[in-house]
Amino acid sequence: MSFLSKLFGSSASSDYIKVLGIEDFKAGIANKGTQLIDVRTASEFKSGAIANAKNIDFFNKAAMETAFKKLDASKPVYLYCRSGNRSGKAAKILVTLGFNEVYDLRGGYTSWR
Repeated sequence: MSFLSKLFGSSASSDYIKVLGIEDFKAGIANKGTQLIDVRTASEFKSGAIANAKNIDFFNKAAMETAFKKLDASKPVYLYCRSGNRSGKAAKILVTLGFNEVYDLRGGYTSWR
């Protein structure tokens, strides 16, 4: 547990969520069967995305939760958005749904390009 987590309190979800830099994220999504999720809007997704990503719009809460429940909770999930804000929130939702291996791209798609 980091100093700041101890100081300000830590949510249990942080134990299951790891924020990765580009190289570690690329290595993780290179594995076969990886669940790669882009939580940006459809128009953002159409303007460019990481290969093999599935688009699940963070702002469409009902559809997002339905789509998340169709994912395999026993396998790692790699998430990204534009800057890392939405994917960070989506990661916490996945943890509440029983996922315990969630990876978030530091800096989002903006850093990827």
